[in-house]
Amino acid sequence: QVQLVESGGGSVQTGGSLTLSCTASGLSVQYTNVGWYRQAPDTGCQLVARISDGKLGYPGFASGRFTISRDNAKNTIILQMDKLKREDTAMYYCAAGPLIITATTPSCRDRSVSYWGQGTQVTVSS
Repeated sequence: QVQLVESGGGSVQTGGSLTLSCTASGLSVQYTNVGWYRQAPDTGCQLVARISDGKLGYPGFASGRFTISRDNAKNTIILQMDKLKREDTAMYYCAAGPLIITATTPSCRDRSVSYWGQGTQVTVSS
């Protein structure tokens, strides 16, 4: 059984940093595609960062501020977020599987992605 468990969310002021972690069991993050998504109230689920077929990818709003990485020894997916803005406030979800989609979807449980974590809240205030 595959499980993804996020941690590291919380509250931070604008301009600050947070590091999110997602520890996997039942699969090896080294050998699968991984990503982070987010969903704010009344918005769709959008991709934040991904590692797909060995390549890193970020949407425009995340480029230069967010960094995704894998700690293979700990079987963990990491999202380093810097220069946080109020609009980064959302629930953040890690994901893993053969496909890490780039399209925004109504929910961060889209079946196009095989495995999802339960989410961790990030709140950025001024």
